[in-house]
Amino acid sequence: MEKEPSLNVLGGPLETCSTDPLTGYFRNGACDTCAADTGSHTVCAIMTAEFLAFSKYVGNDLSTPRPEFGFAGLMPGDGWCLCASRFLQAHDEGCAPKVNLAATHQRALDIVPLEVLQANALT
Repeated sequence: MEKEPSLNVLGGPLETCSTDPLTGYFRNGACDTCAADTGSHTVCAIMTAEFLAFSKYVGNDLSTPRPEFGFAGLMPGDGWCLCASRFLQAHDEGCAPKVNLAATHQRALDIVPLEVLQANALT
């Protein structure tokens, strides 16, 4: 699996999203991606209670611990490399989490317009 250049949506070096919990397609803390990452886990999202409830409602329970997969479950405030399409869906439904732009991979722009990411950016 060849890794793509790690640039963020602002054109700079991709920063770490989260190492606790450890996130990313490669589980290296960054929202890196490659051709095999069909879900495009490229948006560094900061979890909110509202988003976690939405995600569970639409069938992706990120808050329940799954020890068999080494997953402690996410809590509000945790950083997580989210699928770009799920982020856009949450935005369209009015419950998008905040975004760390410096840690969001430029490939997210294939799915989510920069203006949408910026509107939800951490301040």
